[in-house]
Amino acid sequence: MEPLSWLEILAAMAGRFLPVWVALVVTFALSLTFKRRLGLYGKLFDSPVGMIGFGIVMFWVFMAIFADLIVTMDPLAQFSGSKNAVPGSPLKTPVEGAYTHLLLGADHVARDVFSRMVMGAREVLKIAPAATLFAFMVGITLGLPAGYLSGKLDTGLSFLANLVLAFPVILLFYLLVTPEIVQTGIPTYFAAFLFLFPIVFLVLLINSRFFTNPMQRNLYVGGVLLVGIWAYSGLAFNIDPLGVWSMGPNMLNVFVSVVFVNSPGVFRIVRGMVMDIKTRDYVAAGQTRGEGAWYIMLWEILPNARGPLIVDFCLRIGYTTILLGTLGFFGLGVSPESPDWGSTIDDGRKLLSIVPHPALVPAFALMSLVLGLNLLADGLREESLKD
Repeated sequence: MEPLSWLEILAAMAGRFLPVWVALVVTFALSLTFKRRLGLYGKLFDSPVGMIGFGIVMFWVFMAIFADLIVTMDPLAQFSGSKNAVPGSPLKTPVEGAYTHLLLGADHVARDVFSRMVMGAREVLKIAPAATLFAFMVGITLGLPAGYLSGKLDTGLSFLANLVLAFPVILLFYLLVTPEIVQTGIPTYFAAFLFLFPIVFLVLLINSRFFTNPMQRNLYVGGVLLVGIWAYSGLAFNIDPLGVWSMGPNMLNVFVSVVFVNSPGVFRIVRGMVMDIKTRDYVAAGQTRGEGAWYIMLWEILPNARGPLIVDFCLRIGYTTILLGTLGFFGLGVSPESPDWGSTIDDGRKLLSIVPHPALVPAFALMSLVLGLNLLADGLREESLKD
């Protein structure tokens, strides 16, 4: 078989991305049609920068969703005679009915770079958004009372947040996932503590909203506690009897590290915004009506802080993506053979001057996702300022 030209490679990749193109077209068509009914999300499509960023981000999101349909080969498989193969190279010993070419070449142990790039999107996007969301729940749950109640509570929580922020982020990240620290059980203790906050946040949210309707409140709170404790047992301790919720040791270490590192930053942002918003007239009106402190914090103050928080959420996912790539580059990612982009860049850098494609492909993928998140955040910021 003859090697593919660059035009043929691009055409073949475009064909493999067909599910992504279809999903993007449908998403944009529906969003543009109903954008006036979709709040801040709909307003995003009035911003060219925001639309470009949204398109880039959703490209990788759909890539992660449809990765099994897009990959041409097993991302962990090694192919005889294909070590450091250049893009478009045919397999030396192709299997009948399987894909016959390495679209973006092979790495130093003869693994398909294209398939590892595609599957790497799934590895990154199944950690970064979820870990960032957990960090936001921790930061919001602590930042709201710190800013609203002030006093000793604010002083103590602010001191702890500043203590964590005083450490260089990369160094702190590195320490939390090193084998020596893991053996002490510290990440598990952190998980046991930090993973309680989503449950606490949701219980407080529902309890404050339906406090005057005990029957409805008890039903919703009971449901949250049932599902929350079930998920907590599986995610924090891997003891879910049904096996629905689970997280491997390496994944848990990385996840907890992301939550721990990001939470103080979110706390400070929320605290600062609450200290400003609590002086507004509608907060004083709520206090006059006799509304509870948590109702005011969660249903009066928090909705009015959503714009900056959504923008920060997008930016923080980008920072988390870079941190995950850094961990993978240092060999402290999810697993040594994982196709995550950081590990793949580290594998490719060893022969960068000879065969650059194994390192450049995942590096470009990482860069484009972070760029898309930053553009999306800029678009959201631009539109939220118009409210």
